[in-house]
Amino acid sequence: MAHAAAASSPAELARRFGLAVVEHIAADQVDATLLGRLPIAYARRNACLPLREDPTSGHVVVALADPLALHVVADLRALYDRPITAVIAPQAAVLEGLNAAYDRVQGSAEAVMGDIEGGGLESVAHELEEPRDLLDADDEAPIIRLVNSLLSQAVKDRASDIHVEAFEREVIVRFRIDGILYDVIRPPRRFHPTIVARVKVLAGLDIAEKRRPQDGRFRFRAAGRDIDVRVSTVPTQFGERLVLRLLDRSGALLRLEDLGLAGDHLDEIGRLLGRAHGIVLVTGPTGSGTTTTLYAALSQLNSSSRNIITIEDPIEVQLHGVGQIQVNPKIELTFASGLRSILRQDPDVVMGGEIRDGETAEIAIQAALTGHLVFSTLHTNDSFGAITRLVDMGIEPFLVSSALLGVVAQRLVRRVCPDCRVPTEASAREAAELGLVAGTPVFRAGAGCAGCRQTGYRGRTGIHEILQIDDEVRSLVMARSDSAAIRRLASGHGMRLLRQDGAAKIARGETTVEEVLRVTQEEVA
Repeated sequence: MAHAAAASSPAELARRFGLAVVEHIAADQVDATLLGRLPIAYARRNACLPLREDPTSGHVVVALADPLALHVVADLRALYDRPITAVIAPQAAVLEGLNAAYDRVQGSAEAVMGDIEGGGLESVAHELEEPRDLLDADDEAPIIRLVNSLLSQAVKDRASDIHVEAFEREVIVRFRIDGILYDVIRPPRRFHPTIVARVKVLAGLDIAEKRRPQDGRFRFRAAGRDIDVRVSTVPTQFGERLVLRLLDRSGALLRLEDLGLAGDHLDEIGRLLGRAHGIVLVTGPTGSGTTTTLYAALSQLNSSSRNIITIEDPIEVQLHGVGQIQVNPKIELTFASGLRSILRQDPDVVMGGEIRDGETAEIAIQAALTGHLVFSTLHTNDSFGAITRLVDMGIEPFLVSSALLGVVAQRLVRRVCPDCRVPTEASAREAAELGLVAGTPVFRAGAGCAGCRQTGYRGRTGIHEILQIDDEVRSLVMARSDSAAIRRLASGHGMRLLRQDGAAKIARGETTVEEVLRVTQEEVA
């Protein structure tokens, strides 16, 4: 019978049982006192959510996805010692309201810190230093609740990284949100060892080893989202420093047009992806979204007619239909050795996560010259520097000119918050630096609002420059010309540079002058 109820629409169930229907449940519609007594695992498993206590009848009003789940009604009646009045809601609405309400009830990391400070935790902190107690610790242990709260809040705030930094008299926890670090809390110095120990236990690291760097990973779920966490520890003068990189495994894979590529840039990328063989490089500093761009390109190429294999460190997104290899230096599985093995697997498309040395560069170039379409990243400041970097790695210029199809350089800029942005005009100096007309209407970040966490920015987009390797560029490469000469040639042929692409996004109201100037440097003529 439960299956029959689940298969019916909420409106049909309401008509059949004479119950009210709730289509959406906001967090502020849920009584925090009632919710705090209900285990979240039970609520999710049975798709039930207590809303309020009816002051007239004294009944507890509960949203249910399945009104025939009489055992749930009985359990809730016993839990609250009150009669239960059921209302019907779609299962998705119940779970969404449940996640939002629990997030609100649990509160922020600051609230948990207040609880820790008031709870006589000197003894708890001492106990948590022992490995046995950490492994056996109850989920209600204060340090565990603090770490859980930090992870939950980081997901809610869209943070990409959590930094835990120890100094002589304090500990600072910061979140990196849209590329910028923000202070979150400052726990007492005495709690630092136990915070580090808890994270190490989660990541499967050696909690007794405090003198050497360690790397690990773990996974957790927050509000129905599957989050993969990469953990890095390094010893410093005042204790170990932690950095946790958060990767949302449940997020949808972005398309190229979602990354800020549009118009002629999207057409140019399409032409590069349409080539049968050669190498395409994506360049930029760490954290500029180069790997995300490669994933979007592979996603566009992915089909049953192509054999696509990657070698990565780490595998950040799982691509259905793509063979992905994780680098493992402990067994001598490096980018170079992995690329060699991939070429014996009859691939059509190969992605090497990063070209780090001359050996990897040479194998990638040879793969491109022997009929494979190769993608990789390279850390250079612009697209032109990629050519000289390959030559500096020992690759002969004639091999670079023969194999290289194009270079995409990119940066990430913060999007101006649409709810609190301020219309203004570009100053004469800004216009001169960005190639805008003085007085051009632009937007600037406002004072901040709840939607953007009081920063004036929400989300990020990319700015790009795409160097197509044509015959004239090949001639300069063969002549060992420097990157400035290649830039002058490409600019003269109409190539849009990073700042120019940023200026176009400023004019469209996507980002601000300050952001583009922050992430780009003035091109040398």
